[in-house]
Amino acid sequence: MKKLTQADFQERRDILAGEIGLRSIAIIATSPVAMRNRDADYKYRADSSFFYLTGFAEPEAVAVIETFDTEEEGYTYSLFCRERNREMEIWNGYRAGIDGAIEEYEADEAYAIDLLDEEILLKLQNKDKLFYRIGHNADFDARVARWIAAANGESRRGTSAPAQVIQLDRIVDEMRLHKDQKEIELMQIASDISAQAHTQAMKMVHPGMMEYALEAELNYIFGKNGCVPSYNSIVGGGDNACILHYVENDKPLKAGDLVLIDAACEYEFYASDITRTFPVSGTFSPEQKALYNIVLDAQIAAINAVQIGNSYKEPHHVAVRILVQGLLDLGIMQGDIDDIIEKEAYRQFYMHGTGHWLGMDVHDVGSYKLEGDWRNYEEGMVVTIEPGLYIAPDDETVDPKWRGIGIRIEDDIVVTKHGPLNLTFKVVKTVEEIEALMAKARAV
Repeated sequence: MKKLTQADFQERRDILAGEIGLRSIAIIATSPVAMRNRDADYKYRADSSFFYLTGFAEPEAVAVIETFDTEEEGYTYSLFCRERNREMEIWNGYRAGIDGAIEEYEADEAYAIDLLDEEILLKLQNKDKLFYRIGHNADFDARVARWIAAANGESRRGTSAPAQVIQLDRIVDEMRLHKDQKEIELMQIASDISAQAHTQAMKMVHPGMMEYALEAELNYIFGKNGCVPSYNSIVGGGDNACILHYVENDKPLKAGDLVLIDAACEYEFYASDITRTFPVSGTFSPEQKALYNIVLDAQIAAINAVQIGNSYKEPHHVAVRILVQGLLDLGIMQGDIDDIIEKEAYRQFYMHGTGHWLGMDVHDVGSYKLEGDWRNYEEGMVVTIEPGLYIAPDDETVDPKWRGIGIRIEDDIVVTKHGPLNLTFKVVKTVEEIEALMAKARAV
């Protein structure tokens, strides 16, 4: 199993310490435990940015990075976490504890999480700037406010509290936006497993199968490779493919319909994100094929537009023009292409963007604009490219033969100096490839 090492996490902390500057403190908490229902929690997953800096996956933890008066003094990394507790470990599993935080996770200092309120006041003293993730958790915001107030109250003793409170996300999000080679390798593994799952779904689908049964085929591939879904899987047959965030997955798949699957897994905290649309019966109808090829042409052109120096929005502009022209050619839309694009009349059939950042979160962090303008692609960014067309089943403005067809095709693209790198290339997507794969599976 490929994993990041503590040296990788330390390198990230080194960068962060340099970014916050001297006489500063950065505080970052992990995610709280979330209840699913009475006496049952959701399976825990650490906060992505917290894990990005620490590699620590347990709940109830806070990381603190302190810098001092000179660069020569370096910085101190402290980890507040749960203590070892024999009784609780019998019920809920082993903990690293204070010793483990230092020995396994290479913290300079480690404290019981119960001591956070007490110890943090000492660490805040004589710091000029406090960085933390403002607005993520109202309870933690209130807690930080109490710390600052208490630190200010100590000024009569000759100490000072931070005069500035700064959004930590502005630094960490930019760090996470640019992936290094190790991160891309982890995302490639997640993409390969996700591609295997989509291939399995194409092989196993048949009329009468329930959407949730097809979802189970995906989850089996994810699970046997030690992964979990990176988001709620969408398995929408027929009309359901026109619902962008359809996750009920509880209807039968019908002969002659398409099924749209938007599903993928995460590996070692790094996500994949794939969408494929294919015929339940194994063969596209003429109408399905015509619309599908428009979306595919738009996707291929949009992927090619993911180039260093191009605007983030360039793939979307490229995709929209091809989609609109295709709809005009089929008679589904009428009018002037430039007028349709300017007025966004195409949103009747294509109502979302063409992609988003991808990384530890499926909709990953990182600003899309800089100083009000769409930012340009830079090496190491990863973006999804996912154009689609959706003709609602009750849309009486189009010929009935087109209604109820929903199509989206999505791949994960790394920005490189050699051009776009498709991480999810291992799952087929042309009409000919899909029909050949499904025909071969049915022949066995």
